[in-house]
Amino acid sequence: MKLGLGVGPTGAPGGERMIDLAKEAENLGYDTIWCPEIYGMDCFTPLAWIGAHTTKINLGTSIMQISARSPASAAMHAVAMDYLSNGRLILGIGVSGPQVVEGWYGQLYPKPLARTREWIEIFRKIIAREEPVAFDGKHYQLPLDGGTGLGKPLKLMQHPLRDHIPVYLGAEGPKNVALSAELFDGWIPMFLSPYRMGEQYADAMAIKGQDFEIAAAVPVVIDDDVDKARSQVKQNVGFYIGGMGAKTFNVHKDHVSRMGFGDAANEIQDLFMAGKRDQAFAAVPDQLVDEIALCGPKARIKERLQGWKDSPVTQLNIGSANMDTLRFFAEELL
Repeated sequence: MKLGLGVGPTGAPGGERMIDLAKEAENLGYDTIWCPEIYGMDCFTPLAWIGAHTTKINLGTSIMQISARSPASAAMHAVAMDYLSNGRLILGIGVSGPQVVEGWYGQLYPKPLARTREWIEIFRKIIAREEPVAFDGKHYQLPLDGGTGLGKPLKLMQHPLRDHIPVYLGAEGPKNVALSAELFDGWIPMFLSPYRMGEQYADAMAIKGQDFEIAAAVPVVIDDDVDKARSQVKQNVGFYIGGMGAKTFNVHKDHVSRMGFGDAANEIQDLFMAGKRDQAFAAVPDQLVDEIALCGPKARIKERLQGWKDSPVTQLNIGSANMDTLRFFAEELL
């Protein structure tokens, strides 16, 4: 199993801590550094900074939001990053939710699967450079309909370093995950239980190719006190279930409910929206945390790693700024 490291803004301004983590991960044999994008920092700038200080480790976006960039804009970012890093980019993309898509980017959210299908088709056409790109879809048109009429199909000026840049899809719902297996090179799951994958995502698992990558983001907290370790994960999970969505639409809450924790998800959301955040975090079930995260003493984590090893997951992406944690997982998995 490969190892990945998720890094975000950490340490003092200037990025020194982030670079130290990236270099250590590279030296230990980690496969990929992943940088997030929500509505704070973008995902490409930190990766460019990391890429300038490393030579081997892959550079992944987790995830680049397609509402933030047209397929053409994303293709230019991807080609530039892949060229500068000597072919190390893995482009992880996703839709996000309507609160971010419409509230932050000012784009339409409806029909996210159809929008994603069109987006990746155009992106692939641009990278292929076989001809000037024209596309007449319901969500994207090149050239644009209804403008001056002066737009014309264009062909990417820069020759890509690679004719195929791997693109993974960040997804939680069964249809979206099946889409990743159909059209993408990999899948980036969130709050994934290795024990429920076969049942939850049977359609996707049935159609995925032999080389299909599953790069699972797994919260990690090493601490001799299991409850203390769990509490750190519960804050993150509780925030997504309670706050990263609306009362009537929250993809993270829906995902956890499909896992069998519907009653707890409802309680977490109610408490969070009532301003009772500490109670909301406390309401996150221990079982949920134990299934989607690795928490507690090292001996306990070693035992629980077996569930991930036995699953279809190909890359375990840990989120930690602790050097000892990076070394521990390298010793166990590499």
